[in-house]
Amino acid sequence: MQQALADYLRHLGIEKNASAYTVKSYREDLTQALSFFRERLGSTDAAPDRISTRLLRSYIAWLHEQGYSKTTVARRIASVRSWLRFLCRRGALATNPADGLRGPKQDKKLPHFLTEADIGRLLGAPIGEPPLGLRDKAMLEALYSAGLRVGELCSLTIDDVELDEGLLTVRGKGRKERLALLGAAARRAMAEWLEARAAFQAALHKSGAAVFLNKNGGPLNVRSVGRILEKHLLRAGLDPRSTPHTLRHTFATHLLDAGADIRGVQELLGHKNLATTQIYTHVSTQRLQDSYHKAHPRA
Repeated sequence: MQQALADYLRHLGIEKNASAYTVKSYREDLTQALSFFRERLGSTDAAPDRISTRLLRSYIAWLHEQGYSKTTVARRIASVRSWLRFLCRRGALATNPADGLRGPKQDKKLPHFLTEADIGRLLGAPIGEPPLGLRDKAMLEALYSAGLRVGELCSLTIDDVELDEGLLTVRGKGRKERLALLGAAARRAMAEWLEARAAFQAALHKSGAAVFLNKNGGPLNVRSVGRILEKHLLRAGLDPRSTPHTLRHTFATHLLDAGADIRGVQELLGHKNLATTQIYTHVSTQRLQDSYHKAHPRA
């Protein structure tokens, strides 16, 4: 099983061009699953063809017993299912024991987003001393203006930024490239930060192409972006549980509320399937219903 796992992870990284974060997530999910399978099979070197549908159902039951959320259980089942499909394609399995296996029914949750007033307060919050105050302002403006995933923000390089055109070259899931747009406010914030960034790097005797830098002059990472956002949420008096992805949800919701075409929003978000984007239409519909019930005299 261990060799089958290594082959699959190599396939993800090289053939499927998955990000390092995606490969890491699959490795963690499948390492846990393989540990369970070995224990139940009573063998440390059991072959994948000993995995049965019954064993998979036992694994699902065990995940529930451990108190994992429905979302986590569904993701871990999906990882195992994907691995087994890979083994079938490679001829290591004659049949797929995961065929017909269903994960837990997911609760439908509308994405959390900020109102226009809230986003205005948040974007006005970074008032710290330059250069890091300018960095934070540019970072938040870019997340909201371009609808970026936090990983996409952290991977931006100087060559990816075309301020004159208001464009960013973004590498999304599967390292697929797309163009993201910067509004006027985001362009101004980015211009101020990039000017300060050059002096900041020079003072630290650092070099590097990353757009957003930490206090030591190295590339800013995903976790740091979350901490910076939390600091400014608190400063603005907003819910600190909001995440960088909340700004992406807010970007999509505000566009659709203003009448943007859903397929255009799909392109801007870099969604492969339109169904992924359609959840934001439910958000907008809910807001319309709320407005109706508050305003209509016979609602």
